[in-house]
Amino acid sequence: MNGLVDDRALLGRTSTAERVADILRGRIAEGYFPPGERLSEEAIGAALKVSRNTLREAFRLLTHERLLVHELNRGVFVRVLTVEDVEDIYRTRRLVECAVVRGLGKAPYGLDGLHRAVEDGRRAAAAEDWTGVGTANIRFHSELVALAGSERTDELMRSVFAELRLAFHLVDDPHRLHEPYLARNGELLDTLDAGGRAAAEKLLAGYLDDSRKRVVEAYARRLSGDEGVGGL
Repeated sequence: MNGLVDDRALLGRTSTAERVADILRGRIAEGYFPPGERLSEEAIGAALKVSRNTLREAFRLLTHERLLVHELNRGVFVRVLTVEDVEDIYRTRRLVECAVVRGLGKAPYGLDGLHRAVEDGRRAAAAEDWTGVGTANIRFHSELVALAGSERTDELMRSVFAELRLAFHLVDDPHRLHEPYLARNGELLDTLDAGGRAAAEKLLAGYLDDSRKRVVEAYARRLSGDEGVGGL
């Protein structure tokens, strides 16, 4: 037991590191730290008033989530995804999101979060805030995953959606990328409202297949035209 006493400080530091990782994950998702950017230990540590050890533990957590990459003698950078990464993200999304819809019980479902995300997307589109539309779209899918009532699934998909945002940040036309899914989110929500679980799963599968093709095409085009991004 005496040995556990020595671990109390580690538990406190780990808890702080997880909170720091949450903050940085959100900033990365928002594009505050874009793909390829080097993260300064000194600047971030000073801004958050945390120790270098705590910050390095947070970096380690986010590296494990594939959001950061450590380059020897250069530092820590926001990861630049490959086209294969984006393909894999969509494979994971299709497996998980379709399984969530398939596993829903009898209607009515708790869809308030989905309704709010759809309305947020429509308001962002009306303001021509296409990055905001993308944020609302990811929130829609996060709320969809939350219907499973599984903290483990939520945690897995938070990381997947954060990775997806890295791809979105390098796409040069967010309007063209995100606008078509406003209507499709509404259609999917209407189908779930009506209790059409099987029809909703079919819509979702087609939706994700189409989204994968559009995002991969746009992302590959951007990478091929900007090979200097993140050292690619």
